Parts: sequence; structure tokens; C-alpha cells
Amino acid sequence: MKTDHFFTIERLSVAEFKDRGSRFIAYANPVAEATLFRQWLQQLRKEHPKAVHHCYAYRFGTTGDQFRANDDGEPAGTAGKPILGQIDSKNITDTGIVVVRYFGGSLLGVPGLINAYKTAASLALQTVPVVRKAILLSYSIEFEYPAMNDVMQIIKNLNCEIIQQESQLFPQIQLRVPLKSEEDFLQKLTELRNVEIKKIL
Repeated sequence: MKTDHFFTIERLSVAEFKDRGSRFIAYANPVAEATLFRQWLQQLRKEHPKAVHHCYAYRFGTTGDQFRANDDGEPAGTAGKPILGQIDSKNITDTGIVVVRYFGGSLLGVPGLINAYKTAASLALQTVPVVRKAILLSYSIEFEYPAMNDVMQIIKNLNCEIIQQESQLFPQIQLRVPLKSEEDFLQKLTELRNVEIKKIL
């Protein structure tokens, strides 16, 4: 069955885990695309210039099909994978976690590292609520001015979200339509005269 919603975290959250002098500071962020994630990661690198590692994982997309795990110099599979595992254990998407490590002088070994990165990521996710969000689809519509009231009524009734609006002789609206309302939205608009509908991919 096609789902019309997904789960993500509500806001940025921070938690810390310590083991044998090493500090692991985990940041969990509701971020939805790689470009924004990279900008945020760069910001964290600037905030923690003396940290030895900035390991991370993310999962994006309403179906969670875009993901990445990075060990940032730690032994392969000891950091990024355990962090991603915590995102997946919560069944969330549009979420990125960065764990910043300050080395404390003692080597933790592979099991110790896996445990530290997993625990830090888990603690960051424990302090923030998981929220359910509707899957929204982007559309652009163009119509003749007399249809304005009817179009706006349809948008309002179906809880669509207007992104951009140009009012002229042929008004244009870019909007997001909840997946569950898509069929109704298309049917009601096609019942109006001279409405051009385009799906934005």
C-alpha cells in the first residue's frame, strides 16, 4: 500500500557520550537534501576545528532511498554505519547525524568505537520528538483570472501549500499538494475551464 506520510525528527538535537577520555558529541538534524547537509557539516567542522573526526550518516527522501554513511578516517564500518543504524532503527528519513570526536588518548578498538558512535547517535535521537509529515507533491497551475476564486477554494479545501503566486491576466501558482489529495486536486481542477496543470518533478 502506498503511504501518504513519512517520519522525521522535529528539530536539531545534541547529545554527548564519553568513553576513556574521548568525547563524542552527536548532532541530529531534520535536513532533507545533500547540499544543505554538506553546508551544515562544514559549519560543524568550523565549530569543532580541534576534533579528530566528524563522522556522519544521513537518509533522505520520503521513501528513504537516498542515504550515506561516512567514517571520516575511523576504521571502516565503525562510525558511519552504526550512526545510520540508529536513524533506521527509528524508521525516520530526512534526517542527518554528525558525531564529532575529540580523542582522549586511549584507543577504543573496533567494538568500542562502534558502541561509542552508536550510543552518541542514539542519545541525540532520544532527546527529540519524531513527527509525522504528509508527503507533498509539487505542481504548477496556470488559469484565467475569472477562475481565481474556484481555484483558491480547491487549494484551501485540500490543504495545499502555496509556494509562489503571480497574479496577472493568467495567474500562475506553484504549490505543494498532499499525496492523499492528489486525485481530488486533479479532478476538481480539470472540471474548471482553461486550467493548465503541470507536475514539477
